[in-house]
Amino acid sequence: MGKVVVFRTTARRDESWAVVARTGGNTRIASIYPTRASAEADCEWRSQQVAAYRNFLERNAIAAPHYSIRPYRRADLPRAWRPLPALGFLHGGG
Repeated sequence: MGKVVVFRTTARRDESWAVVARTGGNTRIASIYPTRASAEADCEWRSQQVAAYRNFLERNAIAAPHYSIRPYRRADLPRAWRPLPALGFLHGGG
């Protein structure tokens, strides 16, 4: 009898999950995660950080970012991309 041969694919899917920061008309990829659950957790944490500083942001007329997640391909990231700290926009990072 013949042998059963199992082929395993070693190619990783290029799709990841991005946490996206939107402030006014600007959109920026804040972070990239391999799983949706990880991206959701980071998105929630970032939203909590913004909520904690909401009074400060309003007093200083700084637009607060809104975070969301979406599928993203790592190949689509700009070469110079760096993760964005939750409140990085306060330092000109957003």
